[in-house]
Amino acid sequence: MEIVQVCYMVKNLEQACENMHRLLGVGPFLGGIEFDLANHKYRGEPARPVTLKGAFVQSGELNIELLELKSEGPSAFHDMYLPGEEGIHHVAMFCVDYEQRKAELVARGCTVASEFTFGDGIQIGYIDARHILGHMIEIYPDDPTIHDMYRIAREAPSRWGGQNLIVPWEDA
Repeated sequence: MEIVQVCYMVKNLEQACENMHRLLGVGPFLGGIEFDLANHKYRGEPARPVTLKGAFVQSGELNIELLELKSEGPSAFHDMYLPGEEGIHHVAMFCVDYEQRKAELVARGCTVASEFTFGDGIQIGYIDARHILGHMIEIYPDDPTIHDMYRIAREAPSRWGGQNLIVPWEDA
């Protein structure tokens, strides 16, 4: 399994995109809108959906995600940072068998912090590995929808004219 993404929790998405672009030269950032992660289970119990505002940007082969938390309540996102705090939240990996990979990580001493469905019912999970790595691990199935998001993010810099730093997914 390979790490395909690193995600940062940020206070303000637009400012974080500008800061990362200015410091690292990456762009464009794809997304920029609020979305809900539904059918939330927090540590095995039903919980309210989590609202985030997010963007993807590519740096070589590594995808970088920036997320601004917009909702309250328990979640893997709230476990890591208090309101106003920023930092690395998770690394992400595809897995051929979601349930098997989740079970393997739990057997290695991690816990399932949050699970959601995304898009058309795609299961995603945040595994709490803070005691080992200092952050969460996001796992999701080897799904064409998510792979397509990564492909679009990889191709976006070659088509970007530099006008808008944050580009909606539908315009990417």
